[in-house]
Amino acid sequence: MLDRDGYRPNVGIIICNTRNQVFWGKRVREHSWQFPQGGIKPGESPEAAMYRELMEEVGLSPHHVKIIGRTRDWLRYDVPTHWVRREWRGSYRGQKQIWFLLRLTGRDSDVCLRATHHPEFDGWRWSDYWSPIEHVIDFKRNVYEMALTELSRYLRGLESRQASDAGAVQPDGAPL
Repeated sequence: MLDRDGYRPNVGIIICNTRNQVFWGKRVREHSWQFPQGGIKPGESPEAAMYRELMEEVGLSPHHVKIIGRTRDWLRYDVPTHWVRREWRGSYRGQKQIWFLLRLTGRDSDVCLRATHHPEFDGWRWSDYWSPIEHVIDFKRNVYEMALTELSRYLRGLESRQASDAGAVQPDGAPL
């Protein structure tokens, strides 16, 4: 289901723990990492899609998490043409996403990457809140930054992206 501009409706999910670290999933048989995300089915609300994707990709139920916030509007990214299926070229541009920020209220051991027969991830870890921006595939980077920035206001004690960058240092201790 594409909108008139060629974007597929989708949800993005940022799960954080009590230390405001975020869940970072390693895609099956790849060396790439991302947040859980997935398409919204016809007639499905973004919140219902988020809970479905949460179960499918991470094995968490609604009782394992609490919604802290969501983006106000759709955030869009274009997918490079060479990543688009041949039959979709010309009509498909990319994804438009509503992002949810969730607090894990369950335990780390509640995460189950094998909740379905077609797992999305084969590994996961907690990462500092801002670090995914540096490591996500380039065409999604701007959307990740917009989502993390907008949703950061819901987390107490989280320094801003600018403050995080200002304190960053290279491995030799020199400022970036």
